[in-house]
Amino acid sequence: MILRRIARPMLASVFVVGGVDSLRNPAGKAAAAQGFIDGSVQALPDTVTANVPTDAETVIRVNGAIQVAAGLLLASGKFPRPAAALLAGSLVPTTVAGHAFWNETDPALKAQQRTQFVKNVSLLGGLLIAAADTEGKPSLGWRGRRAAETVVAALPVGAGTSASAWDSLRSKAAEGAEAVAERSAGASETVQDAVHALEARGAGVAAKARDHAPQVAEAARGIVSDVAVKTRDRAPEVVEAARERAPEVAQAARELASTAAEAAADKAKDGQRLWRKARAAGTEALAKSGSDRQ
Repeated sequence: MILRRIARPMLASVFVVGGVDSLRNPAGKAAAAQGFIDGSVQALPDTVTANVPTDAETVIRVNGAIQVAAGLLLASGKFPRPAAALLAGSLVPTTVAGHAFWNETDPALKAQQRTQFVKNVSLLGGLLIAAADTEGKPSLGWRGRRAAETVVAALPVGAGTSASAWDSLRSKAAEGAEAVAERSAGASETVQDAVHALEARGAGVAAKARDHAPQVAEAARGIVSDVAVKTRDRAPEVVEAARERAPEVAQAARELASTAAEAAADKAKDGQRLWRKARAAGTEALAKSGSDRQ
């Protein structure tokens, strides 16, 4: 809702300003629109052209007044859909007559008119969206169809029926109410039966739990006692096994440490050899560079 209150004045502002300018200074736009008006007068039948003004300035003023009035309605949110449709209708001749870039020969003027033409086409798209915006409400067509379906459903069936449309509608409403009441009563009884069944089952489960509680507690105590006895019996064996395996573990650790030390010493020797080779190569390179300078 807030978005519409902000967007509608923004969309309508260009039409209000342009309409006021057309009312004050129609001569500037009349020169460009005169050719379009003359062509339209020749194309339309005399019955149409006799009832509309053919003077360019008068047409510009009328179009400006329409844009000002419709723009204010759209900006204020009063009859926004008809106002948007009216602005869209006034924008089409304005765009075709005022920005006919295909008739321009100067490249600069042609590019300028093309830009204005595309801008007006974009505005026309926004106006069409605003004209179709129902604000989440059903459209008039949908509501008309629903009303027609309701009326048709309420009419008597067959030409020989003696009851009136209102009697038929009342009878159908009464039948629907009775059906809803019967279904509601049946559903209520079903829910009550389910509740009673759950209560009965819950009472039975609680009674069984109370009866078997001492047995379950006794079984749990027996299991815990057996586990404690077995753990206590196995403790000396575990300690003795750990004591017997201690020398083997220590010997394996010493062997691994010795192997790691030998590998480290070999790596150190390899590093020293590489360092000596690199230093000799550097000395030879320096001596060679000195002899080349001499």
